Amino acid sequence: MAHAGVCSRRKAERYIREGRVSVDGQVVTELGTTVDPKKNKVFFDGKPVVLSDEYAYFMLNKPPGFLTTLSDPFGRPTIKDLIKDIERRVYPVGRLDKDSQGLLLLTNDGELSYRLLHPRFKVPKKYIVTVAGHPSAKVITRLEQGVKIGEGKVTQPCKIRPLGRRKREAVFEVILNEGRKRQIRYMFRAVGFKVTKLIRTEMGPLKLGDLPMGKWRRLDKSEVDALKKAAGF
Repeated sequence: MAHAGVCSRRKAERYIREGRVSVDGQVVTELGTTVDPKKNKVFFDGKPVVLSDEYAYFMLNKPPGFLTTLSDPFGRPTIKDLIKDIERRVYPVGRLDKDSQGLLLLTNDGELSYRLLHPRFKVPKKYIVTVAGHPSAKVITRLEQGVKIGEGKVTQPCKIRPLGRRKREAVFEVILNEGRKRQIRYMFRAVGFKVTKLIRTEMGPLKLGDLPMGKWRRLDKSEVDALKKAAGF
């Protein structure tokens, strides 16, 4: 399912446990079940899972106000509204929350998606973060070393570099090797500061550059090769 671009490996495992996956008409709930895509028919929620003969890779400059999902039961704006002209069915690699913006990779290459997101492969993601107030150097060091967020989980070490400060806010460059849900916002909240703006500018060797907000473009071969190299292919 991950190779077919349906979802991440982690979600695929959850869907299998939930009984939403079938092979040749039989529901499968055991992880690690082996299938031959040339012989077996795999379905997810009653829809066929088909391996793509050709992977596609795109970059979107996501504006704030859009959910990083392809559908929303409440009718809120999603990134699907921005990528209607993409001819292939592709999926976002990781998430930017509704209020965040910047680089969002879209692909149907499930293995690459998995590697880019998993902390084991240490693919860095760079963000420009604006916070209300002026965190001290001691606070920044604490963030770099790791803080507890959500359910007592401790963030992995990261790099934070000050970029400037104004009267009531400060701007930082933050580089993570992991990407938990709303992680940067929770990190700064844990030390008493609120993130007011968050822009992802890089994912591994891929840079947002001057791509206009709300627009997308196809990655060229050199960019795809660089991403794969960074992900350990």
